[in-house]
Amino acid sequence: MENLIKPVDYAKKMGISRQAVYAKIKKGILPSRNVGGKIYIVLESEAPVGGEKTAAEPDEVQPLLAAKDETIAVLKETIRDLKETNQMITSTLRSEVELLKEAFSEMKTLYAARIEQMNNPEEALPLEEVVAEEAGEIEDSEEAWVSLEEFLVEQGIHKKKLRERFTKKAKKLYKKGDSAVEKKNKGDYRLKAEKAVEILLELKGP
Repeated sequence: MENLIKPVDYAKKMGISRQAVYAKIKKGILPSRNVGGKIYIVLESEAPVGGEKTAAEPDEVQPLLAAKDETIAVLKETIRDLKETNQMITSTLRSEVELLKEAFSEMKTLYAARIEQMNNPEEALPLEEVVAEEAGEIEDSEEAWVSLEEFLVEQGIHKKKLRERFTKKAKKLYKKGDSAVEKKNKGDYRLKAEKAVEILLELKGP
């Protein structure tokens, strides 16, 4: 004798999905019968009923469990790789942002000096050349010093207020004993080029 069971009930009994049951039927692994237009699985009469499991069930379930564990392991490894990649990308972006900030700061300084020269069309010694003197690009040590008045003229600084502030700052540094400022005859002053540029940038502000 034969027992008939619905695919959905067989799936619950075996602990597998309905799709797996229908796949087995299609492949001929499970015997089936069409009764009144509905598919039933044919079970032998001696087959256990209810919630009992057959001896063949562990062999069928074990591969599914192994496949599940393998899939979980692969997913965990993928997530770990994604986290590491994300950290590398974040670190790289932070480094590039810092480099861009430094480049922008340098460009801002040069741009400010260029605007000053455009506002004063007279011949003016570029600010970067004054810095280059102190950096050693011009070897003559005498050129490392510049007269206060000469520096103001070279930089095209003609505004009375700015000239007075520059002179006042130089005198103040001299009184404090700053070695980068010297007093010449007739109350004139001379400064190291680097110090002159430093004062000018400080007075102009960012």
